Amino acid sequence: MTRMIGIVGWSGAGKTTLLAKLIPELVRRGHRVSTLKHAHHSFDVDHPGKDSHAHRVAGASEILISSRNRFALIRELRDEDEWTLPRLLSRLAPVDLVLVEGFKREVHPKIEVYRAANDKPPLHPDDPMVLALASDVLFSDVALPQAGLDDIDAIADFVERFARPIASVYPPA
Repeated sequence: MTRMIGIVGWSGAGKTTLLAKLIPELVRRGHRVSTLKHAHHSFDVDHPGKDSHAHRVAGASEILISSRNRFALIRELRDEDEWTLPRLLSRLAPVDLVLVEGFKREVHPKIEVYRAANDKPPLHPDDPMVLALASDVLFSDVALPQAGLDDIDAIADFVERFARPIASVYPPA
């Protein structure tokens, strides 16, 4: 049963940096971990000069690139709507934990990453799905569990405690 939790916060809060430290700790604890990252802009995983790029530019809807070490599936949405988080999650192979970076406005369990220097308001006061905080400041008026941004052990504990089965968060249609 795959469980999920979001790692959310404003751009520049340190979500990716935190995940780069958190994933090895969760793997060390015996979890198989996948990630799903939201990009707010167009992005590319293949580049001009590569065969996959030529296939995509020529009009292929999907391009599957495979080698002995990995494979990547590129789906060109063209005029389709952006896929929803539940639809994206359904495409992942079963693992123990899926860490979702971004998708802060979606309704799923979340750990907020907050950095005071960002000069942005915290998300947790307006989002009941934020269940814990990883921050460089202590919020004295908040009942949520909190850990410092560098306290990877405590944040891994939050992940294990608050991650929920995907099917309980987004029941199959």
